[in-house]
Amino acid sequence: MSETELKKTPLNAVHREMGGKMVDFGGWDMPVQYRAGVIEEHMRCRTVAGLFDVSHMGEIWVEGPDAIPFVNRITTNDVTKLVDGQAHYSALPNREGGTVDDLLVYRFGPEKLLLVVNAGTTEKDWDWIKSHHSEHDDLGMRNASAEYCQIAIQGPKATEMLQTLTETDLSAIKYYHFTTGQVDGVDAIISRTGYTGEDGFEVYAAPEFAEQLWNKMLDAGNFGEDGGILPCGLAARNTLRLEAAMSLYGHELGDDISTYEAGLGWITKPAKEGGFVGSDKLVAQKEAGLTRKIAGFEMTEPGIGRDGYDVYVGDEKVGVVTSGSPAPFLKKNIGLAFLPPEFANVGQEIKIDIRGKHVSAVVVPTPFYKRQK
Repeated sequence: MSETELKKTPLNAVHREMGGKMVDFGGWDMPVQYRAGVIEEHMRCRTVAGLFDVSHMGEIWVEGPDAIPFVNRITTNDVTKLVDGQAHYSALPNREGGTVDDLLVYRFGPEKLLLVVNAGTTEKDWDWIKSHHSEHDDLGMRNASAEYCQIAIQGPKATEMLQTLTETDLSAIKYYHFTTGQVDGVDAIISRTGYTGEDGFEVYAAPEFAEQLWNKMLDAGNFGEDGGILPCGLAARNTLRLEAAMSLYGHELGDDISTYEAGLGWITKPAKEGGFVGSDKLVAQKEAGLTRKIAGFEMTEPGIGRDGYDVYVGDEKVGVVTSGSPAPFLKKNIGLAFLPPEFANVGQEIKIDIRGKHVSAVVVPTPFYKRQK
């Protein structure tokens, strides 16, 4: 795909003006880093705040009397447990027990839900969701992805920075909850979820206000000053989520990877009324016993266990690294890997095949990083 064919967020020109190094990310032209560099962006998000353009994410509205039963039928978590103004993390399972995508489900009311899905899988997800809609479902659906920009502000000072731009009391929004209000006079959805391991907010608004909101958030965070906010690219977003041991679709989750294998049993509720697509396969998988599961590891010798590298115990190849990189805040080299359950225990010594050399690592608890509450 040439640069001219890549999809662009409403902030594309801003990223380029700010020195963003642009890459093809699932068909989107996105900044992988800015001038400060990945490590500084990562550290600033952990200690002050980082600003992320996540406008490439997909937004799908499901509205009508059957909205909740329908979404409950096609996702793993229990939508009936949500209250107005609450969101939860969930997954779209396929019929074989694998995962079409992971997503967030926002409940606006008893007949109104918003599904927020991954950028690279938005069309696939939309087609999958539509394929489960029958004439008996009293609801309407709309892929509204082009109608929103989404900007995430994350970090220990995110609340005080964003609060200067809104009359909405941000402290009243609990974790995994949201509200509607105005940010710098712009109508917005303000949610408190995040993908960095830090506290913070996502602001959804009409795309024509993206540059205004982005620039005002940078101003509110004293961008350009020592100890101010920094814009963060995809690379820092990845190292931050890895330190927090959060799944990345296409790595820890996929069409042939179940939520149980990914360590997401806590969002998998096959016993809910009516079950869900593929729940019978997931129940059978769990009853038979998993043959692999995600485990965290830390390198104990110099080296980085990158995505796709093989994992050994002794001379036997037992698994594969799904995500691996340096952890800037922890100052270690860490990763996640699929391992047989008998080798996924904390303290298990493993070897990562790094360009033909078997380098030592050890299985450790996850998340690797947990913020101070």
